[in-house]
Amino acid sequence: MHEMGIAQQLVEIAIDAIPRDIENPKVEKLNLKIGRLASVVEHSLTFCFEIITKDTPLENARLDIDVVPVMVHCKSCDNEWEVTGPVFKCPFCEDGDVEMLTGREIEITSLELAD
Repeated sequence: MHEMGIAQQLVEIAIDAIPRDIENPKVEKLNLKIGRLASVVEHSLTFCFEIITKDTPLENARLDIDVVPVMVHCKSCDNEWEVTGPVFKCPFCEDGDVEMLTGREIEITSLELAD
C-alpha cells in the first residue's frame, strides 16, 4: 500500500511547514491536490494519515482532497482537453503526440492551524 508512504511524506512536509515560533501547534485541516492518475485511494490515504498522525500536531486533522483532472496538450494542433477515458489521442487532430499537463500531482496546497 503506497498510501502509507504518501501519508508519511505529507506529515513530514506539513510539520516542517509549521512556523517554529508557535507553541503546541494544532493542525485542523490539510488541503491537498491529488491527480486522477496519481493512483491514490482516498479512503486508504485517510486511514494511513490517521494512524501516522497520532501524537503529532496533525492528530485529528482532516484531509480535504481536491481531485485534479487529467489535462492533456496536443503538440501537433496545440489544443488542450480533459482526458476522461483510456485513450490519450487528440480528439481534434487524431494525433498521439501529447503532453500531460495535470493529473499525476500530489500536493499540499495549504494547512489550517487551530486558533
